[in-house]
Parts: sequence; structure tokens; C-alpha cells
Amino acid sequence: MDTFNSYLKSLTEERKSWLCVGLDIYPEAIGSDQLSDLKAHTLKVIDATRNFAIAYKPNFAFFERWGSKGFAWLEETVSYIGSNHIKIADAKRGDIGNTANQYAESVFNHFGFDAVTLNPYMGKDSVQPFIQYPEKGAFILCRTSNPSASDFQNGTTEQVPLFEKVAYWANDLNINDNIGLVVGATATEELSKVRKISPDLSLLIPGVGVQEGNMETSLKVSNQTGVGLINISRSINFAGNMSSADIFNIAEDYVENMRQVFHYD
Repeated sequence: MDTFNSYLKSLTEERKSWLCVGLDIYPEAIGSDQLSDLKAHTLKVIDATRNFAIAYKPNFAFFERWGSKGFAWLEETVSYIGSNHIKIADAKRGDIGNTANQYAESVFNHFGFDAVTLNPYMGKDSVQPFIQYPEKGAFILCRTSNPSASDFQNGTTEQVPLFEKVAYWANDLNINDNIGLVVGATATEELSKVRKISPDLSLLIPGVGVQEGNMETSLKVSNQTGVGLINISRSINFAGNMSSADIFNIAEDYVENMRQVFHYD
């Protein structure tokens, strides 16, 4: 069986796409607090973007908000995405080993995700349960895209920024070729440093779209070696009048622009 990173690379090469669609559907954006409407819009986004996306990234918070009904909605969403796309659990887990074991069981064996986002703060034992299977991926938070990310991530320990230490640490964990890092498109200087430190790790890059991160630069830098997936959420989820055609067109535009970066027709 392919490792997660090798499989991801093969998909991007085959489909000539680096698009990850974040599924962050919430009532304030679609103008309805009916769960049935949220579900319908989620399926609409998936259907409209299947031809362009490599991966989908449901954000757990937007489902957990609804309690048990939300978890049922998440199960339905993962099932609807199917097996032709990588499914990334945007869960940002990170807890002590025994608890991490339970989270890994939930994410991979109950919900059926292919990868997960993880917080590295509690150390190796909080990550280990997620990385023991080569075919399952783990994207570790390294330098995120939010405005206050630099509060801690750019702070230095032993004269090295914390995000760089995370990247070096992740290299050492990558014995199964299934480790990735989350690095925001809003921090292109840091992204360049991370790619040099971790040439073989997959990168998950949020911050393009509403957060105005630079897609072209992020794509070029992250795909010099390894794979850099560009995650886009709100700009696709709520494109135009939120019709299927509007969502399809914006996803198509993003992927066409990506292909132009690499001079694909």
C-alpha cells in the first residue's frame, strides 16, 4: 500500500490539481439555521467541486456545534465524499497518549478520514497514535494563517523560531512517510523556510481567498519538493450567489490558475 505522502503526490500529478476544499458551512453565511439546508449546501459544494478537488477538509467545529445531529451530518458528509478524494479531518487534536489513542480511533476508524490536523504542543506521545499507519496522514500545525499566529509560533527558543523547531521535529517523526505540516499562505517567508527545512513533508496551506494569502507564491514554494495543497474554504463554499454554477466556476478558476503556475494547459 502507498504511504500517505506518496499517494497524495500521485494524485496531484495525475489530476494536475492542488486544491483542498475546506467544508466550513455555517448558518450565518447561507441565511438559514435549518440543518437540512446546511446539509444540502454541503452536498452542493462537494458535487460542484468533485472535478477539481484533490481533498476535502471538513472542519469539526462547524459540525460539533449541532451536537449529535452534527456528528451524524459529519458521518454523512464523509460517506458522500467517497473514496476518490482524500478526506482530511480538520480536528486539531493534541492530547496525552491514551486520549490521543481514542481520538485516532474516532477520526480514522469511526469516521473514516484519511488524514487529520494535529496540535504539536503536548509532544510526541500526543501525535504517535495518528502516525503509526503509513496510509493515514497527519498534518501538524506549524505556522498557521491566523493574524495572531506569531504570538507564539515566531517566538524563539534557543535562537530558533518555534515554527522551525516544529518542522525539524516533524522530520524526525516521518518514518512512515505520512507526516505533513500546516503552514499559512499569509506567511510566505515562513513557508519558504519550512519547505527548506522539510523538503519531503506534505504541506497543507490555508489562508488563500478571504484571508488574502498569495496562492501563486505558496504553490510555487510548497511544490518545489514534496506536495503543497492549497486549502480554500469560504471563497468556494459561498461563491457568488452560492449556486452550483457559481461554486463550480470559482473552483474551476482556482485550479486553472494553479495549472498556469506550472504551465499546464
